[in-house]
Amino acid sequence: MSGDIFVFINKQRNRVKLLRWEPGGFVLFYKRLERGTFELPPWGQTTLGNTLEYAELAMIVSGISLRNAKKRPRFLQQNAVNKKP
Repeated sequence: MSGDIFVFINKQRNRVKLLRWEPGGFVLFYKRLERGTFELPPWGQTTLGNTLEYAELAMIVSGISLRNAKKRPRFLQQNAVNKKP
């Protein structure tokens, strides 16, 4: 119920399932590739799971290579201060 999406990819990496909770029940998205495979992000062999950003998930499902993608720095406003006149 936190808004997380759970991603399941089979061993052949040609099928992916995305499981998400929405009000009223779970929603299952399924994609099967006729040719090719989904590229997995690198992570340790001993871990059973990994955390992805939405952009990384969108690239995996769309077939964009994560190896060649470069995340550019962005401004994040850490501590906004309201100044009174």
